[in-house]
Amino acid sequence: MPEQRGGAGGVWLHGLHAVAAALANPARRLKRLLVTEEAEATLAAGLPRTEGVPKGEPIWRIAPERADRHRFGTFLPEDSVHQGAALLVEPLPNLTLDRAVENGEGPVLVLDQVTDPRNIGAILRSAAAFGASALVMQDRHAPPETGALARAASGALEIVPVVRVVNLSRALDELKKAGLWVVGLDGAAPVTLAQTQAGLGGRRVALVLGAEGDGMRRLTRENCDELSRLPIAPEMESLNVSAAAAVALYELVRGEHR
Repeated sequence: MPEQRGGAGGVWLHGLHAVAAALANPARRLKRLLVTEEAEATLAAGLPRTEGVPKGEPIWRIAPERADRHRFGTFLPEDSVHQGAALLVEPLPNLTLDRAVENGEGPVLVLDQVTDPRNIGAILRSAAAFGASALVMQDRHAPPETGALARAASGALEIVPVVRVVNLSRALDELKKAGLWVVGLDGAAPVTLAQTQAGLGGRRVALVLGAEGDGMRRLTRENCDELSRLPIAPEMESLNVSAAAAVALYELVRGEHR
């Protein structure tokens, strides 16, 4: 099966949203852009323009190569929904945790051994939608940057900094030292996330989510300042991790505006 990694450190991103976001991100190092005629027109219409450039002449940071749809199947997996656009890029540089925390004032998401790239992409999308400052993952227990992850993120991979750390417990300690209150999401916790936030007086939150099935590891759980739950119906044991992240982020944002 064709692979989404392009060799020599390259990654093939695909889909109009993922490709357009990468083209607009100055931190991205671009290698090749393959597009159908229709996809090229769509991307050109959405690219930012500079003064003095005639309408209809896009500003490309890289020269597009015209390709027919059959060509994409030679380097992308069969089930890739590429929409006629694929961009070979270098992976984004890994930010340090302190730089990522300084990226904004929103919550920081921490994933404990969440390994499904589509779940991580969906979590990134929610993180961008609700103003999260960063997404933290342990490097050896998380998938690499791939086209599937970027497509699921729908452009959010270029917006929300991803921090890969060696030791998750040490990262939680760093977040605490930076003034964040570390809250682990746990369906068996005695208090809801809304109740926890109400008692924080506006303090910034680092929200920890564990893998589906196993949840957070014991050491991760013990390193949280507090455990909280989402108030879901008792007939359901839990939510998919990406759905839980979206609901929890919405709850945190809603709580800030109460």
